[in-house]
Amino acid sequence: MLIIPAIDLKDGQAVRLFKGDYQQKTVYSNKPEDLAKAFEKMGAKLLHVVDLDGAKDGKCVNLETIKKIKQNTSMQVELGGGIRNMKTVALYLDEVGIDRVILGTAAINDPDFLKRALAVYGPDKIVVGVDVKNGYVSTSGWLETSNVPYLDFIKELEKLGVKYIVATDISKDGTLQGPNFEMYEMIAKTSTINFVVSGGIKDVQNIKDAASKNYYACIVGKAYYEGKVDLKEVISCLQNE
Repeated sequence: MLIIPAIDLKDGQAVRLFKGDYQQKTVYSNKPEDLAKAFEKMGAKLLHVVDLDGAKDGKCVNLETIKKIKQNTSMQVELGGGIRNMKTVALYLDEVGIDRVILGTAAINDPDFLKRALAVYGPDKIVVGVDVKNGYVSTSGWLETSNVPYLDFIKELEKLGVKYIVATDISKDGTLQGPNFEMYEMIAKTSTINFVVSGGIKDVQNIKDAASKNYYACIVGKAYYEGKVDLKEVISCLQNE
């Protein structure tokens, strides 16, 4: 299983939100690019970056910080937050050199855009974020909830040729309460898509549990920042991709 450290950006800083609440943030670094370098030294191969301001506002708010992160690491970087048109996809993939982008709100609100992105860049560079609230897909930086059940959405994504998704239970994100393993079991049962476990990881046991089920990957954010997980040790013991 791939272990993916996370950097969430707000106002150029690395932060974590509690259950996606923009009013409940903790700042962990004023130099996110230094965090990226540290993660690379720990053995991470892929970095998960989210532009929180971008997710809310629908544009590239933290572009300069994102560029610094990419320039300061040789890790692969996946990026989400505010990517809602082909121009932004091209900016990040072609100009900034991001390795893969995560489409969230746009994937559900504009399926034709998702199809175009997949056709132009292929399924290895276009990831879809499936953010779940009470069983339904959430959009706009988690501020709105659709009427689309998450399993139905994932089935549609598979039909379109999507290869990777990042699946998050919003009620677990940033809480250190453990992930929603029931949700991941349902995804694994009903789909063959590669999914990333995201939201709520609280300790090494959670990561071991995900690895034992042969899930594709697991994002570690707050558990690392709060000292609950020794990322270097976890990567050396559990990472096999």
